[in-house]
Amino acid sequence: MSAAQPFASSGAINIIGALLEQRTGQQIAANRAWRIETALKTVLRAHELTSVDQLIARLTTTPSGPLADAVVDALLNNETSFFRDTGVLELVVEAAAAIAAEQPGRRLRIWSAGCSTGQEPYSLAMLFEEAYVTRGLPFPEIVATDVSAATVDRARAGRFSQFEIQRGLPIRRMMTWFNQDGTEWVVRPELARRVQFRRHNLAQDAAPPGKFDLILCRNVLFYFPPAMRSRAYQTLRSAIRDGGALLLGAGETVIGQTDAFAPCGRIRGLYRADSAQRVPQATAFG
Repeated sequence: MSAAQPFASSGAINIIGALLEQRTGQQIAANRAWRIETALKTVLRAHELTSVDQLIARLTTTPSGPLADAVVDALLNNETSFFRDTGVLELVVEAAAAIAAEQPGRRLRIWSAGCSTGQEPYSLAMLFEEAYVTRGLPFPEIVATDVSAATVDRARAGRFSQFEIQRGLPIRRMMTWFNQDGTEWVVRPELARRVQFRRHNLAQDAAPPGKFDLILCRNVLFYFPPAMRSRAYQTLRSAIRDGGALLLGAGETVIGQTDAFAPCGRIRGLYRADSAQRVPQATAFG
């Protein structure tokens, strides 16, 4: 019996990887090339293709359009859950409340960059609803973005499977903020209106308009090559107020990568936007 043919040639895998980097800035490490084959199986079935090489041939004739979009969407790492690192999110909300208390009447602005299917910004909105209503503070403007148009559409629709809704979401909050619709759970309108979802490519686009007090960009820059990561830091810095803060993932750091941010004291992964101007000491940033 002859050896089984590979699902994709190395050349095809390189082309697909280059497409992902060109569109999103994200790289797939050589030791994770298997993700390409695994992630694209659904795309191949949907387009009646039997291999990645056939997919490459189809993309050669139609380099842009729904098929290319589907390939990029399939390769993006959309791993997320409700209240991921709950303690960190709660400290961020407390810090935001302290900033708001020092500047009464000003509405804070928060950007959730790389929001995936929306669990992070919806979690923030729940926390702010619970913390701010009792204090009479203006609810912050929450802008949530992702590079994938399909993912943004899913997040905006606010529909989650039973599996997704159970990942990190306590029953009390599930019953308070979601309605059941068959096998899915849908964000209630009073929570949905608290988040503005937009498509945004951190590797290519200018920052959303206006200045933000807090930016959450967790586990996004990790996948960028160094030069593109440096440009992304510049984009993030341009979007944040002096004295504001950037929250990265627990395994990410700005140290040795940019001078635009400096570590904060009390929250791992949180960085001040101006090393010469500290966030007010009353906040939880330290």
